[in-house]
Amino acid sequence: MSAVLDASVVLAVIFTEPGAERAHEYGPDIMVSAVNMAEVASRLVDRRIAIDVVTQCLIQLGASTVPFDAEQALLAGALREPTKKLGLSMGDRACLALAMREGAVVVTADKAWKKLALDVQIELIR
Repeated sequence: MSAVLDASVVLAVIFTEPGAERAHEYGPDIMVSAVNMAEVASRLVDRRIAIDVVTQCLIQLGASTVPFDAEQALLAGALREPTKKLGLSMGDRACLALAMREGAVVVTADKAWKKLALDVQIELIR
C-alpha cells in the first residue's frame, strides 16, 4: 500500500528524531504533498538550514512530491470542519486530502490525528 508522509515525518527524518526510522518502512510508494514540502522547507529556513536538504531527504526516502491540485484543495477545505476541534492546519489537511484521494495510508508524528473519524488509515511513527 502506498503512503503519504506528513511534514512531521519528513522533519523527524531530517533531524533524526525518534520514530524517523519508521518512514523507511513504507517502501517505494511514498508520497509527500507539495504543501507539506513547503512546510518542511519553511522550518529549515527558520533554523537557517539549506532547503535543498528537503530534496535530499525525499530522494533518500524514495518519496515523490505530488503537486497540490484543485481536487485536493476542495477536499482539504471540506476537511476543515471535522478537523477544526483538533487544530489541524491547512498543511495537515492537504496531507490527509492526498492520502484520501490516493487510497493511501497517512503517516504522521501528530498523535491527535488518531482521534479523527475520517475514512483514511492513519499511522503514527512514535
